[in-house]
Amino acid sequence: MSDSIVIIPTYNEKENISKIIHKVFSLSQDFHVLIIDDGSPDGTADIVKNLMGVYPGKLFIEERKGKLGLGTAYIHGFRWALNKSYEYIFEMDADFSHNPEDLIKLKAACVNGADVAIGSRYINGVNVVNWPMNRVLMSYFASVYVRFITRIEIQDATAGFKCYRRKVLQTINLDKIKFVGYAFQIEMKFTAIKHGFKVVEVPIIFTDRTEGTSKMSTKIFKEAFLGVIDMKVRSWFRKY
Repeated sequence: MSDSIVIIPTYNEKENISKIIHKVFSLSQDFHVLIIDDGSPDGTADIVKNLMGVYPGKLFIEERKGKLGLGTAYIHGFRWALNKSYEYIFEMDADFSHNPEDLIKLKAACVNGADVAIGSRYINGVNVVNWPMNRVLMSYFASVYVRFITRIEIQDATAGFKCYRRKVLQTINLDKIKFVGYAFQIEMKFTAIKHGFKVVEVPIIFTDRTEGTSKMSTKIFKEAFLGVIDMKVRSWFRKY
């Protein structure tokens, strides 16, 4: 039994899903994988279910009806993982923008004292490959904006490649997590820090997807921009 589970939300990732699964299981350390599929019409879930016979007891899938959002997918996965005995619970994209090899670095950071380890694009300069400049600037300055509003010292506030110690997800009231898009990533970091957990950034190189299509939208960006102010104000009236 592995002590580590990698949660990967999917929507129409048939070009990437089998490759990312095989890659995780080829690593030198033992990780289990949980796919949260939001009713992908392209057959992503069927590919995963076929691979479950190849990786029995290591690969799992939870299927949801319809596209319900990144945040709710991860919370669904967190609850599933907490019902098992996993100590290290990871978030990772399906599209190889996050290098599965870096799972080992993130886990090591948590083994060595961190409660949350973030795969950070901006802790050592800007480490982003294949993104258009406007996307790089939008992401980078989003983190600057988050630091200004929230006063948390995280260089990559919107990062979605993370390792949590089990106790962090047990402590955070997942019912109170409000955001469903990329603001979810900001809210989880902010809440962990407010609870006094040690959050560290581990440098990674982020490579934009080469197959499939991005799920970023103006609506998601707007939620993050306005939501950060709302989140900060709400924190004044909450006990952590």
